[in-house]
Amino acid sequence: MHIAIAGNIGSGKTTLTRMLAEHYGWTPKYESVDFNPYLADFYADMERWSFNTQIFFLNKRFKDVVDIAGKDEIVIQDRTIYEDARIFAPNLHAMGQLSSRDFETYSELFDLMMSLVKAPDLLIYLKSSIPNLVAQIQKRGREYEKGIRIDYLAGLNQRYEEWIAGYDHNLLVIDADRYKFANRAEDFEAVLNMIDSRLFGLFPPEDAGKI
Repeated sequence: MHIAIAGNIGSGKTTLTRMLAEHYGWTPKYESVDFNPYLADFYADMERWSFNTQIFFLNKRFKDVVDIAGKDEIVIQDRTIYEDARIFAPNLHAMGQLSSRDFETYSELFDLMMSLVKAPDLLIYLKSSIPNLVAQIQKRGREYEKGIRIDYLAGLNQRYEEWIAGYDHNLLVIDADRYKFANRAEDFEAVLNMIDSRLFGLFPPEDAGKI
């Protein structure tokens, strides 16, 4: 079974992935952020490095999805392959940081990949305001993220809302401004209750005890 967490930069995806993996005993699949050789260059010069960065992420994410599909265990994934093509690449194109030629090439590659994979059994979307995102980004103190612009985050947030509004698979939206699951036990418990309600009926009888 494949469970995925989606959300903007700084929304808490990695933290929630870790907490849920530990709570349920699921296998975590983390985003390859710190290992992307283009990321620091990208934040310094988006127009020059956007295509390289997006292709790197798309390649890694596709490998993750193929790997997850071949497993019998329950895997929880930090960020989905959809976000690369539905959020980040279109946002860069709209900003003039990704050329139409590169965007079309990227989109064709994504469409080909999606013909070979299926949607997650459950998608958890962490909805967050810009102030909350900025606070979390500053708190974690990644050097390469210091150059992230507010308009870049705002553009991503808008595209997330548009994408989620049209998402037609099993979806759970969690207000990351309201539920401080990383710091408040009662908020994490509320998140667990929401997840349990969405997972009920998805598991075969022999796996019911895993939730």
